[in-house]
Amino acid sequence: MKYTQLGRTGLKVSRLVLGTMNFGPQTDEAASHGIMDSALGAGINFFDTANVYGWGENKGRTEEIIGSWFAKGEGRRDKVVLATKVYANMGTDGEVWPNHDKLSALNIRRAVDASLKRLQTDHIDLYQFHHIDRDTPVEEIWQAIDVLIQQGKILYAGSSNFPGWKIAQTNETARRLGSYGLVSEQCLYNLAERRAEMEVIPAAQEYGLGVIPWSPLHGGLLGGVLKKENEGSRRASGRSADALANTSVREKVQAYEDLLDKHGLEPGEAALAWLLTRPGVTGPIVGPRTAEQLQSALRAVELELNEEVLTSLDDIFPGPGPSPEAFAW
Repeated sequence: MKYTQLGRTGLKVSRLVLGTMNFGPQTDEAASHGIMDSALGAGINFFDTANVYGWGENKGRTEEIIGSWFAKGEGRRDKVVLATKVYANMGTDGEVWPNHDKLSALNIRRAVDASLKRLQTDHIDLYQFHHIDRDTPVEEIWQAIDVLIQQGKILYAGSSNFPGWKIAQTNETARRLGSYGLVSEQCLYNLAERRAEMEVIPAAQEYGLGVIPWSPLHGGLLGGVLKKENEGSRRASGRSADALANTSVREKVQAYEDLLDKHGLEPGEAALAWLLTRPGVTGPIVGPRTAEQLQSALRAVELELNEEVLTSLDDIFPGPGPSPEAFAW
């Protein structure tokens, strides 16, 4: 496994991030524990989750699965850089109660304590804002975060799904208050969805945030979906099915799969390897449902894409270009 610094921090993290969103809803506890053991054994030390994972009436279940894995001991917790998130309403039984969501100081305090209990740990290494909060002043958010840092409950703060201007506003406010500020941004970024290159990634680089792409295969679109369809092994669903309904997108995906087949490359592994070449990227989040999917992701770390492949990928999936040139002269 290869490692890098998380943004401007001294924290060393693996270049693949283990995403745990499938733990609970799609992968049972025993299999989830097996995947985490395999990931740790392969050198992945960066695990990402969120308080809401488990979804529906099972919100928090994913954190509980990770917590029961930590409870097995043998240095598991000490070896992991643990990241979770706060924002979504955690009410159950259809109950939506005031102050149980978003980023008020009250909810942040409540959510941290609940996550720590589910995760069976005394601290969270990276506490991420899952979405911007349009109602809570940034000053209030940093006041709450600084208290948690002083209490030793969290070490760093990060953002997720923030636009470039919000990254700038949040870190300029932190600078004015003497807070350390955001150290990471988790955003939707892959070959088929490159809008983050316009402003989000430049803002993250300017302020020293590590970029953590989620959905690196764009919901399976970049994982060989057409070949799987033709073989009858799996049909597209969700984001990839919606995208393939567009003839232009389908043609691009076919060209992508043909290119990689010509070079003897697996589409999913190549899509991850491409992200690892991108400026500012710490590491993509891989969310395996099975041990086999984890092994495929691990191969991407050692995969070197030559210039011909990289140029051809840009031709098939061109980026938006920098701001403001992307939309102005």
